[in-house]
Amino acid sequence: MSHSGIDPQAAPSGTGCVECDANGGWWLHLRRCAQCGHVGCCDDSPSRHASEHFRETGHPIVQSFEPGEVWFWNYETSQKMLGPTLAPPQHHSADQGVPGPTERVPQDWESHIRLVRQRQ
Repeated sequence: MSHSGIDPQAAPSGTGCVECDANGGWWLHLRRCAQCGHVGCCDDSPSRHASEHFRETGHPIVQSFEPGEVWFWNYETSQKMLGPTLAPPQHHSADQGVPGPTERVPQDWESHIRLVRQRQ
């Protein structure tokens, strides 16, 4: 199965959101760019780095980087889709907290998520 915007050989950039790790932030869930492997936080996370990556690079397709999830999302069409198996690892460590990373998540994290959803 071949898809434009997907490079099955591109390894993930790490086990957490690149930008959140760099600036001490936290995330709800992680998304992996199917074209270059960039790992960013989802749109329910305070910083929404995965969709920011799409806007900056034009890479339209992400795959969930959560254990047990294999779905892809196309930002251009706003639709879930099927895709090929990407280079390992397929997800962050199962012992990584959700939200995470645990040591950076504020106690009132749920109120931050509600604020994000209200902005949408």
